[in-house]
Amino acid sequence: MSNTYKDLQNSHPCFGGHKNNAGRIHLPVSPGCNIACRFCDRTINDVEERPGVTSKVLKPEECEEILKKALDICPDIKVAGIAGPGDTLATDKALETFKIIKEKFPDLIKCMSTNGLLLAERAKDVIEVGIDSLTVTVNAVDPEIESKLNAYIIYHGEKIEGVEGAKILIKNQLEGIRLISEAGITVKVNTVLVPEINGDHIEDIAIAVKKAGAKIYNIIPLIPQHELKNVKAPTCPEIDEARTRAGKHIDVFRHCQHCRADAVGVPGKSEYGDQIYQRRLNVKETFSHG
Repeated sequence: MSNTYKDLQNSHPCFGGHKNNAGRIHLPVSPGCNIACRFCDRTINDVEERPGVTSKVLKPEECEEILKKALDICPDIKVAGIAGPGDTLATDKALETFKIIKEKFPDLIKCMSTNGLLLAERAKDVIEVGIDSLTVTVNAVDPEIESKLNAYIIYHGEKIEGVEGAKILIKNQLEGIRLISEAGITVKVNTVLVPEINGDHIEDIAIAVKKAGAKIYNIIPLIPQHELKNVKAPTCPEIDEARTRAGKHIDVFRHCQHCRADAVGVPGKSEYGDQIYQRRLNVKETFSHG
């Protein structure tokens, strides 16, 4: 299967394929995270529509049956993605799942999202499993700014806080993007826009990730929660201004739907997560970071 940027624009809802009714399924197989974003509240529930939320965490071996069921109900699904609820490289669960998809569902586009902390050192594994598109969340390329958005990282078993942790994260993200893009895999970068923290920094991020090899940039408005629950979400004009500034340097995606980690269907048009994952819970259980 071809995985060029142009192909993805026609067949992947996060690259523009939503216009062609391209659907996706998110497989929530990655349980833990290795960084502590100050705005991230990863939970298990059936009711919230946002990233980091799932009704359950699957085992890789459960995904074949789930995919068969999903494709039966929604033949428009072109993409199998793993976006959480934790980080996809913090454990081996995502890569194990992609191996199953590569073997059993070779026509599906394989899409992975990561915070990028381990991307440089695991780039070979990502390339070998045949990922078609990779999304890396880069919220700053200045460690001082990043430390206001991320409290600490867990890196090779060590908790590294503040600016020191931010330096390692940013270095690994940019190096990882470079390695993955050089292998011919399309890289998208997500940034959570927090106007009072990284609002004036968006162009710097766009320039840095473009230089590293990213093809498209997605600016996501902050959902105020966790440590940043009292910080104002960006207004529509602020989001538009940030996208316009970034657009001077890199292609910008403007149709993000804030999908759950177990979303199924065509974004904005159909949602089959209740049927596929048999959601039953109406409670909110909070994950701990780590």
